[in-house]
Amino acid sequence: MSPEMAARHGILYDFGNLKNGAGITGKQPLFFDFSPVSFSTYKKAFEKIIIHLQRGDTYLLNLTFPTPLRTSLTLEDLFSAGSAPYRLYVPGHFAVFSPELFIRIEGKKILSCPMKGTIDASVPDAAQRLLADEKEFFEHNTIVDLIRNDLSMVATNVAVSRFRYIDRIRTHRGDLLQMSSEISGDLPENYPDRLGDIIFTLLPAGSVTGAPKEKTVDIIRSAESYERGFYTGIFGYFDGVSLISAVSIRYVEQTAGGLVFKSGGGITAMSDAESEYQEMIRKIYVPVI
Repeated sequence: MSPEMAARHGILYDFGNLKNGAGITGKQPLFFDFSPVSFSTYKKAFEKIIIHLQRGDTYLLNLTFPTPLRTSLTLEDLFSAGSAPYRLYVPGHFAVFSPELFIRIEGKKILSCPMKGTIDASVPDAAQRLLADEKEFFEHNTIVDLIRNDLSMVATNVAVSRFRYIDRIRTHRGDLLQMSSEISGDLPENYPDRLGDIIFTLLPAGSVTGAPKEKTVDIIRSAESYERGFYTGIFGYFDGVSLISAVSIRYVEQTAGGLVFKSGGGITAMSDAESEYQEMIRKIYVPVI
């Protein structure tokens, strides 16, 4: 879809320098409340996944749930208020304020920055605790290895250029720290002719599925009680030369019953159900102060 066509349909996007939507409006959420699934419901899905992890069917699985949302903000308000680096608004359908890059292509260089590992920034020594957490270390290493293997299918000289750096995400419910790594490689000269093949080879995004991908996606379908839809897909902007794209997380959807926020987190054999449940809830936010 061209930028002109997007504008005609009321679709707004913001990738930093590439945007057709307004920036932060300064409007504060006058009311923001939500009703997550019960812990018992979450635990049932969690326990199904643990069985597969213990069998070795999967090593990392991203478990997600939809949460009914009650807010004075509209979808467009949520888009406008979001301070995230990658934003998208599709009228009547959804708004995304994603912190996570899927792939960026400039020249022949391809770059991916998977995000795995979250902690409440108000916790004493939060960054050090996140970096020292054994479960988070395993989870992050697993996703870095998966994305490195993914990029190796479409690029050469694939390497981890930055490992386990931490970003601060500001939200109306308090700050979060999130851990990412940067993986890069070199594309062939004719990559623009194969751009669609490159993207589909890398899909679905590893950080929102898990490893190994194919089996993990099957387990997700059996464990989750809803259809993700566009949530955890990707969206991006290609100008004929360069591409920037993001993972569709921090996602609010318009449904017949009202607004729904979809969130989740990575589960490993070392995961604790209560901690993972709380992480899913912490990720329900508007990225403004």
